[in-house]
Amino acid sequence: MSARSRSRVGRRAFVKAAAAGAAGLAMPWPLAAAAAGGEVLYNGIHLPHPWPPRLRSLPLDPTPPPYLLEPPPIIPIDLGRQLFVDDFLIQATSLTRTFHRAQYYEGSPVLRPTTLWERRDEYAERTKTRSNPAAMVFSDGVVFDPADRLFKMWYMAGYRMHTCYATSHDGLTWERPALDVVKGTNIVSNEARDSNTVWLDHDEKNPARRFKMAAFKEHTLLLYSSPDGIHWTVQGESGPTVDRSTVFYNPFRRKWVYSLRDEQLGGFGRFRRYWEHDDLFEGAKWTADQPVFWSGADSAEQRRPGYGTRPQLYNLDAVAYESVILGLFTIWRGETLSREKPNDVCVGFSRDGFHWWRPDRQPFIPVSEQVGAWNWANVQTAGGCCLVVGDTLYFYVSGRTGVPGTQDPGTCSTGLATLRRDGFASMDVPDATTGPRLTSASVNRGELLTRPVEFTGGHLFVNAELGDGSLRVAVEDAGGNVLPGFELGSCVAVRGNRTAMPVNWSAASLARLAGKPVRLRFALTSGRLYAFWVSSAASGASGGYVAAGGPAFNGPRDV
Repeated sequence: MSARSRSRVGRRAFVKAAAAGAAGLAMPWPLAAAAAGGEVLYNGIHLPHPWPPRLRSLPLDPTPPPYLLEPPPIIPIDLGRQLFVDDFLIQATSLTRTFHRAQYYEGSPVLRPTTLWERRDEYAERTKTRSNPAAMVFSDGVVFDPADRLFKMWYMAGYRMHTCYATSHDGLTWERPALDVVKGTNIVSNEARDSNTVWLDHDEKNPARRFKMAAFKEHTLLLYSSPDGIHWTVQGESGPTVDRSTVFYNPFRRKWVYSLRDEQLGGFGRFRRYWEHDDLFEGAKWTADQPVFWSGADSAEQRRPGYGTRPQLYNLDAVAYESVILGLFTIWRGETLSREKPNDVCVGFSRDGFHWWRPDRQPFIPVSEQVGAWNWANVQTAGGCCLVVGDTLYFYVSGRTGVPGTQDPGTCSTGLATLRRDGFASMDVPDATTGPRLTSASVNRGELLTRPVEFTGGHLFVNAELGDGSLRVAVEDAGGNVLPGFELGSCVAVRGNRTAMPVNWSAASLARLAGKPVRLRFALTSGRLYAFWVSSAASGASGGYVAAGGPAFNGPRDV
């Protein structure tokens, strides 16, 4: 895991950036949030009414989410690991934020086109052009199904031809079961296709609809259900949209979200519109002008050297991860006649399910610059975004070799990139000579002070990489007074490098502070802090969402 950029964002920077983009909101956030009928989220964020926001346009420059400008006065932290991907939880700190990128698994690609139906390209046969074999996720989906104790993958087989199904016991070695849909193959749909999204719906009461699929067809999404992910039944059709539109489930609000691609000629190019509903099938009846403006590429996107093209948002897949919505943004940076579009994947985060914060624009999962590599031409994400496998996050992506000198995709495969659990961003002790100066008198060097938080559990845990150093935590009341028994000196030093380490005090139990607003002061002598959480169990289960699942979980949450 390699550090890729460091950022410190203050309130003044937030306000300055917000002023540039405020014209896109239907009404100022403070006024909207105060309107009657607004919804209060699990993290204390108050949604304005009406929701979602009726954006008139997309901001040209990065605009901080309203909840970063005006965080809740007390932040509930019962649900999930608390990540430091933004300043939502931070009152003051002398630590430096570092963003990290996923690393490709050396055995990638983990699925290559090898069967007759994967290697066939009907269009190439008909036009007598070069064939583009394909066994790649094009959103589609990769999940861990606790009912069968299997990793399951849906993918494009044969370029734009079939949807196939594969299984794995470890997420690394994949098998193609012989099914009865197209006898003797692993094909589950023979419909010509573009991108699909497949979702394992843990909240579904009807076992016949446990799996759901949205597949682009001409100008709409065809919506399917399945009891097993193999045998699919059409349930309906969406309102108008275009290719590369996808869906995801937001369990924090129990809403299905349609991530709808649109295009603005002479403006943003490709961008996203937003539509939400309680029911995936019943809620898909929108008209062309109803889905609201949502997200696009702005002035902070990196331009590809030598291309001179304004980047565009090609796709947005999202999922609930711990206490946030994780967004994987496929960014289009242009295309030439000698190389198929070298899309790569960036990362973003949302705490209200609509507004994104993307302080780091370096590729999170990049294309390769090595000609002939399996991912030289194009990288895009899988539906479900990632899985939690032990202490590691698994990100499955499509990769295309491309054909130098052409815009052909070439061989299309599925690869794997990995990241430390919670490892998107860390708060690091800066170098003693080159680190930033203290910006607040309320913290010492190596410290991070949270905003007032509230919890019902009694066990504090951290995900930290401490090197030869240590971490201690003090607990203060909302006024900044250290609570007896919870001084830094009373905290048992935490040492090591693990994704879940308990924090204890020599003569006090955190359980006695349940339900009371407190602030946590983390003090590190060296190293980095990725996340903290308060669990109701000594095992450290966070109660948060685990994206597309993993072998340690029997459902969508870490319980």
